[in-house]
Amino acid sequence: MTTAPGRTVRVEILARRDCPSRDLAISLVDEAIFATGVPARVEMIDVVTEEQARRRRFLGSPSVRVDGRDVDPWADGRTDYSLSTRIYRTERGLAGGPDVGWIGAALVHAAELAAAGGT
Repeated sequence: MTTAPGRTVRVEILARRDCPSRDLAISLVDEAIFATGVPARVEMIDVVTEEQARRRRFLGSPSVRVDGRDVDPWADGRTDYSLSTRIYRTERGLAGGPDVGWIGAALVHAAELAAAGGT
């Protein structure tokens, strides 16, 4: 599935430098961008302290956000911000990174919002 070129979507990968799933998150984001064709600017953000974790609303390492929204469909309303290693509950079972489908859906949704004049 591809979308027409439009505004560049912002993708943030937030992770500790020592996160065992950091490279996995980067690969999943790359895969989703390639699969959807959504123009995206990827930012790698190192989260180092508990204060940064709270300030950035960091739900654990790694976290992926598209235009400021966590790609995990169950992240809304969570407030357990910390430097912990994040485990995702996916259809495949527990995983160290978000489902690539979640990332793709978030990219497409953000692109559609932008095309419709939303934010």
